[in-house]
Amino acid sequence: MVAYGVAVTDRVTNPQPGTGSKRPSTIQVDKSKAAKRAAAKAAKARAVAAEKRRRMLSIVGAAAAVLVLIVGITLWVRSGDSSPRDNTSTGSTTSGAATQGTDAQTAPAQGDTAPPAAFPPVPAGADPALSTKPAAKAGTGTVSKLVVTTLIEGKGAPAQAGQNITVNYVGVTYADGKEFDSSWKRSQPLDFQLGTGMVIKGWDEGLVGVKVGSRVQLDIPASMAYGDNPGNGAPGGTLRFVVDLLAAK
Repeated sequence: MVAYGVAVTDRVTNPQPGTGSKRPSTIQVDKSKAAKRAAAKAAKARAVAAEKRRRMLSIVGAAAAVLVLIVGITLWVRSGDSSPRDNTSTGSTTSGAATQGTDAQTAPAQGDTAPPAAFPPVPAGADPALSTKPAAKAGTGTVSKLVVTTLIEGKGAPAQAGQNITVNYVGVTYADGKEFDSSWKRSQPLDFQLGTGMVIKGWDEGLVGVKVGSRVQLDIPASMAYGDNPGNGAPGGTLRFVVDLLAAK
């Protein structure tokens, strides 16, 4: 019996390996749960931060797209406001003001100003006919020198070399009366300094002494215009202009 009792006591106080191992403490369990909660909280915070960054990038991208659109529209509007001048052969007289017929595509600086509020700017007291575009027809015979014919005589002071004058005009080829240039077509008179080589010689000489408010016809030989074969879109041969002198300053 004694031996049996000892054996029982030994089993109770000294459990066999694997049958009575110690359980983890409550403190250890609590620490594990706290770590898991902290990890979950950190993961949630990272997800929230990532979502904020995504939204911010979306907002920045949208703002950049709007900015690009605004810049594109602005450039398009500006380009539309910068339409080129009429550089065809119909601008050859205006171009003669700058180059004496060597470049029939470039207008003088004065012609780049904005058109007046009212067209044409007929001077006070002038013949009402100056408000209407004149008819310029073909001529007959041969023109060997400049011929100035007064169609309407104005009441203003005669134009002098060196003055800045304003004119309306129609230009046709003398032989067939075909129009090649007209300020009336552009609804913009031409301003230039008389007698300084800004226009063809036939104008520089033919308009000196013409009174403001007058309408004159200038028959100009090729030697005082653009020559016989000028090229660059300028008309060759003898030319006829009907010119209204609107102002001289």
